[in-house]
Amino acid sequence: MKSAIDLFSGCGGVSCGLSLAGFRVKGAVEIDQKAVDVYLKYPPLSKTKVIVDDIKKVSGDQILKAACIDKKSFYLLAGCPPCQNFSFENRENRNKPESEREELLKEYLRIVQEIYPPFILMENVPGIASDFNKNILSRFLGSLTDEKKEKPERYVLHYGVLNAADYGVPQSRKRFVIQGVRSDVADLLVKFNISFDLPKPGYGKTAKKGIKPWVTVSEAIGDLPPIAEGSAYEGKEPILNHRCAALSPKNLKRMRYIREHGGTRTCLPPDMALKCHSQKEDGTCFNGHKDVYGIMDPDKPSPTITGGCLFYTKGRFGHYSQDRALSIREAARIQTFPDDFAFSDNLAESALQIGNAVPVKLVEASGKVFSKVISELTKALKNTKQTAAQK
Repeated sequence: MKSAIDLFSGCGGVSCGLSLAGFRVKGAVEIDQKAVDVYLKYPPLSKTKVIVDDIKKVSGDQILKAACIDKKSFYLLAGCPPCQNFSFENRENRNKPESEREELLKEYLRIVQEIYPPFILMENVPGIASDFNKNILSRFLGSLTDEKKEKPERYVLHYGVLNAADYGVPQSRKRFVIQGVRSDVADLLVKFNISFDLPKPGYGKTAKKGIKPWVTVSEAIGDLPPIAEGSAYEGKEPILNHRCAALSPKNLKRMRYIREHGGTRTCLPPDMALKCHSQKEDGTCFNGHKDVYGIMDPDKPSPTITGGCLFYTKGRFGHYSQDRALSIREAARIQTFPDDFAFSDNLAESALQIGNAVPVKLVEASGKVFSKVISELTKALKNTKQTAAQK
C-alpha cells in the first residue's frame, strides 16, 4: 500500500480521502487534540502516528521517523494550511502584513524543503490565487519551482481552482489545488510516458457523455430519518451523529416563512426581520450575507459548508423540508465523509471540524491520480530492472 503524510490534518478529511484512494496515511501533524481524537476514531486512520503539536516545532525528519517512511521511497506529502488569513472579506486580514498571513504556508514549504518528498499535494481556498494574495502565492510557487536549484530540490506543479461538485461532492465548494512531483521524478514520468495532471471532473451541472449530473442535497441526505429541532435520532438503525441544534420560537417562525417564500431571508416582512437586516432611518438596509437564515435547495448541490454549518443563523443551513438546521451526519455527508466516520456529539466542535475539512471525495480524486502514477512508476522501474538483469 502507498504511504502518505498529512500536515494540518484536522479531523481527517484529507487523510480519509487519501485512504479511500488507496493510501495508508502513516503520519500526520495537528495542533488540536479534539480534532485528533475524532481523526483516530476512524478505523483506517486509527494507526496513524499523529504528532499533536504546533507545526512550527516539528521537523521534516521527525515526521518521517514517526511515520516510519523511507526518505527514498515514493510517498505523498499532503497538507492544507489554514485558509483564514487569505480571505479579503475578513477585514482584519487587510491590515495584516503579508509575512503574518503567509506564516503557516511557509511552514508547509519548510517541511517540503527539509525532506523533499517525491510527490506533494496542497489544497486551499481559491482566494489564495486572488490579487490580494498574489505576492504570497507567487513566492510560494517560485520557491517550489526555482530552476536555480538541482532537480531533486524543485518541483513540477499542476494547479488550478476545482469545484468539489465536479467530483461527486453534493456541494458547490471551490478549492485551489496544487499537485506536484519532484523534478527528478518528473523526468522518470516522461521517460516511461506516465501522465500526471489534475483530476478530470466526472460530474457537471448537466449530464453528458462521461459526465454525471451534480449530486444534489436531497440525494445526499434525503434517506436519513426525520428528527425534530434540538433532538437526536434514537431509532433502531445504527446512524452516527444524527443530532441537530435547537431553534428559538422566533427562528422557527422565520424558517417556516422563508421556506414558503423563496428560501432567502430577504423575503421576511419588517416585523420578522432582524434589526441588523431591517431598513434604517436613512432608507438603506444591510444587503450582505443573504445566505444567513437560508433554506437549502434540495435539487442542487449545497452552498459551501462552513464552521457554522450546524446553526441556522450562520448561513444557508436550514433543512429543505424539516423545521431545523442540518444534523452533524447531514453536514458530514455533504462533505462526503463516510457514514462510519464518527464525530463527537458536541455541535460547535463538530461544526468547526466538518466545515474546516476538505471535501473527502475531492481529495480522493487527487489521491487516485497520485496512486495511479506511483503504481505505474513502480511497475516501470521494476520491469526496467528485470530487463537489465536478464542481459
